[in-house]
Amino acid sequence: MTLILEPNFREPGKRYFREFSPGDDFYEALIDTHGDLSDEQSALLNAKLILLLANHIGDIQVLRTALRLAREDI
Repeated sequence: MTLILEPNFREPGKRYFREFSPGDDFYEALIDTHGDLSDEQSALLNAKLILLLANHIGDIQVLRTALRLAREDI
């Protein structure tokens, strides 16, 4: 099984002029979502987001790789 670790933020039909632009779109949406939240609310939002995305991905090998990579330098 090949694990895909490259970003894949593209929206169908949307044209991007720079390779990093789709990732910037996600980062902007993430920051906007945290907008006026307290630190406690932001932590809760992050926890819920992690569980929602993990459920959406649904591939335990991909999730284990992501967990390992996230912990690598901590």
